[in-house]
Amino acid sequence: MARESRPPLNESLPLKAFLKRFVFLSFIGASVALMLVGKIETVVVEELRTRATDVITPILDVLSRPVAGFAAAVENVSELASLRSENARLRAENERLLHWQLLARRLEGENQSLRDLLRLKPGPEARHMAARVVADTGGAFARSVLVNAGALDGVQRKQSVLSGEGLVGRVVQVGQRSARVLLVTDINSKVPVVVGEARRHAIMSGTNSDRPVLRHFVGDEEVRPGDFVMTSGQGGVFPPGLPVGTVAADSGEGVEVVPLIEWHRLEFVRIVDFSGDLITRSGIPR
Repeated sequence: MARESRPPLNESLPLKAFLKRFVFLSFIGASVALMLVGKIETVVVEELRTRATDVITPILDVLSRPVAGFAAAVENVSELASLRSENARLRAENERLLHWQLLARRLEGENQSLRDLLRLKPGPEARHMAARVVADTGGAFARSVLVNAGALDGVQRKQSVLSGEGLVGRVVQVGQRSARVLLVTDINSKVPVVVGEARRHAIMSGTNSDRPVLRHFVGDEEVRPGDFVMTSGQGGVFPPGLPVGTVAADSGEGVEVVPLIEWHRLEFVRIVDFSGDLITRSGIPR
């Protein structure tokens, strides 16, 4: 059998090199041609690009729908789990509030029964007005604030100052349109209080820090962390029963009290006159 004739190796190499060079030059030429067309016929290229985008966009939209649907399903599941957790928390909170509501109603009934039994004559209705805290200047009193109500509004010295949470302090200086309130945390503040269910009497003294301390206890009843602290009414400066705070711990200088007030959020206060002489700005007693 005759052998198939093949071109010599040295003859095929120049042909392959020529083809590679031709393809390479062809790509360069095509690139240059496209660049020239893009520069010369900008409107045509932009139109082609816009049409291509119009064609591709529906396809991308169809492809993205399953992904968006899956993401929405995952988000719904996450929100459902969050709602279940929130619902459980609200149920527990509602149960606690119902418990305290029943307790408050029971105590209200007992209080009314005791009043009827003792034929207690209630004191004058407290009157109050709202004021805004405008400055915290310190000065002679390290822990005090200025409010935008004064003598023209019926404010007087020694009147009690409250917030929505509890006792803030008392009025110590009065101008025509402003007043200075000494906070219960000031070192010059001394508030007679009762502590816990045993109602152990003590004096709450300010320390120029966020936590006043209890001193001069009367009686041997144990004071525990968490016991509620309220004014006792002794001394005639504060009426009895104003909420003050809770017992924290013994710091060595005395049993610390955590006030109910968040001092950095104190914006509005109520100046209360329990003698019934304070008139609001509108002239209507409250």
